[in-house]
Amino acid sequence: MGDMVPDPLTDVAYGLLIHLISGRLRADGDSLFTRVERGPQFLTEFHETYTAFRRDYPDLCEALVKRFGGPDAIYTMILDGEGVVPSRTTQMYWVVQDAPDTRPDAIEDELAGKWLIFLPPDEVDKAWCRVRDATCEGLLGISAKVSTAKKNPEARDTWKVIYVYTPDWRDEEDVMRAREHLRALGFTYRIGYKRNIETFRGEYSEKGKRVTFYSA
Repeated sequence: MGDMVPDPLTDVAYGLLIHLISGRLRADGDSLFTRVERGPQFLTEFHETYTAFRRDYPDLCEALVKRFGGPDAIYTMILDGEGVVPSRTTQMYWVVQDAPDTRPDAIEDELAGKWLIFLPPDEVDKAWCRVRDATCEGLLGISAKVSTAKKNPEARDTWKVIYVYTPDWRDEEDVMRAREHLRALGFTYRIGYKRNIETFRGEYSEKGKRVTFYSA
């Protein structure tokens, strides 16, 4: 799967379908990662979502079918972890998990910021499960996301990163509360917190330039 020629339209289509099926299961009080990791399978919910996707986004659906085959092939991809498990995801740059009742655009707010956890590829899946589950339980911030096995032309090395977002960088107590819980999850080494402001400005780590707002 990862050796296929990149197709931005198909990648967008797959990401949207994953978003829709995740929302469908969430509305039933469930989650996509739970169904993939522990079952039971969700073929009925998938086909209902896929039918709506085909009706509402015919061009995107056609791109998916042309690349991967019919819905059963796509369903099998999801069961294999594509779009759920970081190391098995090659169609999306990020796997995202929102906290309960988080608005969809919350992580794009200028006041938001994130703790950055850098990891070697062979450690990212287990680390992501801990962060993801804590985010679902409302113990961290508003959302979290993790880089995947999809080759990112902007990446400077092979390490992966998990972002843990909080809603307001000015609220130091809440930012540090999230950091303390990350320590409890096993991330005891020093990590940095970056404001969205710096990200939107395109400011990244350079020699002699500080872009982390907090470090703990």
